[in-house]
Amino acid sequence: MTPDRFEDFADVINPNRRATHCWCVSHRLRAEDIAALGGGSREGAMRALCDREVPPEVVTYLDGRPVGWCNIGARADNPRLVHSTKIHPLDDLPVWSVVCVVVRGGHRKQGGTTALLQGAVAYAVSHSAPAVEAYPVDTEGKRMDTTMAFVGTRAMFERVGFEVVGETEATASGMRRLVMRRMLSRERGL
Repeated sequence: MTPDRFEDFADVINPNRRATHCWCVSHRLRAEDIAALGGGSREGAMRALCDREVPPEVVTYLDGRPVGWCNIGARADNPRLVHSTKIHPLDDLPVWSVVCVVVRGGHRKQGGTTALLQGAVAYAVSHSAPAVEAYPVDTEGKRMDTTMAFVGTRAMFERVGFEVVGETEATASGMRRLVMRRMLSRERGL
């Protein structure tokens, strides 16, 4: 997601452009990082992230309309994960991490999430990431609170080749979050 696609991202994540909305930085950046990057503005912080050489996000489209967004980037570039007391690294592998997955209302349960995650993995491959991790929940037939749905579910990540490799101490909707990983060496022909 480059600066010229920022409005497409905003159309998915914050169509009413509310300043108090999370702008998908609340689960990626600490308050001090938001202050440093965006002068305290979540929107400003996200604009700054989009302006980096390797922006940590991808947008997906359907018939030219933005319908989904995924926050993905190097775990080492994600202060909330680096300093997390509940989602610990499993090893020293410099993984990329999926932090948020959002599909616009009216476009869910139509396969868009699968295409979005496939695009996110392809983006990681294009930047030579050795693996991509996600931290979803295993709903096991339970309903997930829609405000926490951004973490994703085990099933949606399994559909695109992720495997459970551990658990976190974090929860979402009262359910333990997993560590799922997809090794990318095969995608690069290694």
